[in-house]
Amino acid sequence: MRVLVVEDEVPLAQLIQRGLSKAGFVVEVAHNGIDGLWHATEETFDAIVLDIMLPGVHGYDVLRRLREREVWSPVLMLTAKDGEFDQVDALDLGADDYLTKPFSFPVLVARLRALTRRTPVSRPVTVTAGGLRLDPAAARVFRGDDEIELTPREFNLLHFLMRRPDTTISKSEILAHVWDPAFSGDDNVVEVYVGYLRRKIDRPFGTDTITTVRGVGYRLEDVRGASTEDARGS
Repeated sequence: MRVLVVEDEVPLAQLIQRGLSKAGFVVEVAHNGIDGLWHATEETFDAIVLDIMLPGVHGYDVLRRLREREVWSPVLMLTAKDGEFDQVDALDLGADDYLTKPFSFPVLVARLRALTRRTPVSRPVTVTAGGLRLDPAAARVFRGDDEIELTPREFNLLHFLMRRPDTTISKSEILAHVWDPAFSGDDNVVEVYVGYLRRKIDRPFGTDTITTVRGVGYRLEDVRGASTEDARGS
């Protein structure tokens, strides 16, 4: 899940970024309202963590402009302003949740996961595709009654593919959502991790779920047995 954090307190923003990254999120950070508004409108995020008291553009104005531009990414206001009318204003402007500082980090993570299941597109608690069942909150994956053990990176890659079944996704898009928008390494790392996934989710079960589309990327087939017209990587 890709999250934008708009927070002007640099140490706090870095702390949130590190914590969310460890929890499996891909995190982009902006330190003022102008940059936050630009990132939120020019890029796609599963959720936005937005401070209210921001330089450049006030957090309420960022939120209002996002909704005016029909950017429906869920927004969680994270702020030291704890008055009831502050919360009312934020929710009336289109915020989806409100958390005051100081805050509990596990609660922040849980609320972000809950938001990404609700809006802008309703998502079930579990994701099913390709004969697999994935529980994002518990970080567990099953094929039938068999649980499959995955590393955090493998889990995030599978989750991203399962949310867009029967869709060919490029390596660059996978890198941006599963690794980091600023990732500068070799994009063959995607091929390596797809290979890891195949050895765990497919080969032990005699299935062929992930298809390599030559020169384009990868597709998770939502039916048992992928087509044979595309070459498959290792």
